[in-house]
Amino acid sequence: MAERILVVDDERAIAELVEVYLKNEGFSVDICLTAAEALGQVEREAPDAAILDVMLPDMDGFALCRKLRESRRFPILMLTARSEDTDKIRGLTEGADDYITKPFNPLELTARVRAQLRRVNRYDAAGTVRDETELDIRGLQISRDSHRVTLYGEELTLTPREFDILWYLCKNRGRVVSGEELFENVWGEEYLDSSNTVMSHIARLREKMREPRKNPKFIRTVWGVGYTVE
Repeated sequence: MAERILVVDDERAIAELVEVYLKNEGFSVDICLTAAEALGQVEREAPDAAILDVMLPDMDGFALCRKLRESRRFPILMLTARSEDTDKIRGLTEGADDYITKPFNPLELTARVRAQLRRVNRYDAAGTVRDETELDIRGLQISRDSHRVTLYGEELTLTPREFDILWYLCKNRGRVVSGEELFENVWGEEYLDSSNTVMSHIARLREKMREPRKNPKFIRTVWGVGYTVE
């Protein structure tokens, strides 16, 4: 059975655009134009995930998110034209799992939905985290078994070393990994001032991922400390 996604946006054109892309990915979609409609729909049939616009006519998306979190645990993504960090922080504080601003890439949005569903499904019935062989981070998909990497559906051609670097950083996402740790775990050798080796591989990896030099989206440098994927 197709996973069901609830899309709540008072701009019907945007909601229907999101619907088209989600359906192309095999999802079932319910569209609601108001918070009241959304609450009623959730009572009738709870979705597997929800995408909430912040600006709704009867209740803002933050309040709707907070209301849903009183009894529901499915992933919630906030969708808004406002990009201020305070709005992002507020959305995450209210219980949202992710936040994307307009204008947005529909393929990135669907990738983020799938990533949130993957995160939920990482746990078995006992609540134990399953050993991960596949990672999906905001549209960056990595398979350890097949050594295949795709970014927004486009396959990347990486060397085995580049793959190992990316896998290690993504496996440790949210944590800063030093150049020494990265070298010793990927190269399997003692670290002897090999910062240039690590830096050159990171640079080639970013180039293949088309990462901008300023404000890269995936691999971020924490100067004097190391690298992190958030």
